[in-house]
Amino acid sequence: MESIQIKTASKQYPVLIGKKAINELPELITHELNHLNKILIITDEKVAALHLQTVKDALIKTGKPVLHHVVPEGEHAKTFDVFYECQSFCLSQQINRKSLIIALGGGAVGDLAGFVAATFMRGIPFIQVPTTLLAHDSAVGGKVAINHPLGKNMIGAFHQPEAVIYDLEFLKTLPLKELRSGFAEVIKHSLIADNELYLWLKSNIVDLNDITDEQFLTMITKGIGIKAKIVEEDEKENGIRAFLNFGHTLGHAVEGSMGYGNFTHGESILIGMVYALKLSRKKVDLDFKLDEFIDWVSSLGYQITIPTRLEHAMLLELMKTDKKSVNDAATFVLLNEVGSPLLMDIADSELIEEMAEMI
Repeated sequence: MESIQIKTASKQYPVLIGKKAINELPELITHELNHLNKILIITDEKVAALHLQTVKDALIKTGKPVLHHVVPEGEHAKTFDVFYECQSFCLSQQINRKSLIIALGGGAVGDLAGFVAATFMRGIPFIQVPTTLLAHDSAVGGKVAINHPLGKNMIGAFHQPEAVIYDLEFLKTLPLKELRSGFAEVIKHSLIADNELYLWLKSNIVDLNDITDEQFLTMITKGIGIKAKIVEEDEKENGIRAFLNFGHTLGHAVEGSMGYGNFTHGESILIGMVYALKLSRKKVDLDFKLDEFIDWVSSLGYQITIPTRLEHAMLLELMKTDKKSVNDAATFVLLNEVGSPLLMDIADSELIEEMAEMI
């Protein structure tokens, strides 16, 4: 079992990572949140069938009433309608400020349930219980949100969890597509912060179907460790936390344009990372073996080109609404070198030109 302490200006909390980590949840609740009157699990349809009973069985030890509310799978959960349904359920079940919400699922459920917790009665506690590799990024750091048709995660808040319980057993049920989506965020962490991790990933991860428990533990622990250091310094994305959006400026535009849920987050971000790496070579002379990178990620099943059905002018407008952008230009996270990111505004003409080369 690995334990990482997240320390921010507003809160300190543990991240527990390992096989059977869910067994640590009841003791944590009993010792840290013993005033609770109810526990509400928010999960999605697929995760409910796989893991809800396991979590409920663990929570019996708390002696608290345990309720659950099931939402649609993936990005379809992050809508105003589903958010409203969750708030209505909380009110109907007399959830209050002495209640706890548990987000059981992937990044979408974590974002939704965290935003419900952040806004219900002006904020109640919640715990993240991730069930996907992708959620190693989203479960840590307190960014919670739902989507708007004009932008991903545009309606949200900063609301830190009480803890993150990461049970590696839950990853065994992930389909390849979801593993691929999550692994893209692991790659991102290595590129912005840790060249040794990047080289380790490139040498050791050659088939996403054959990742061992030890490899999962290594990549998740290192990835969360990287995010923890950044979040500790910049909790509310006023500075270096924006570096965590490497690949996300174009990636979010691709994901939204394809329709949330039709193209996974990680696959979209991977396209955005290739784009950002190409821009980095042009704008700041990044010394990086891009061909080797493309060969590696292609062998893992990633698409590295912009889907042909998407209009570049539309993608450009979406990129300029990205939360990092503070003026009319699109702001990108680029790399001086692996482990050394920077922010740069880039002219529309250059962005269109580079998109034309990624068909």
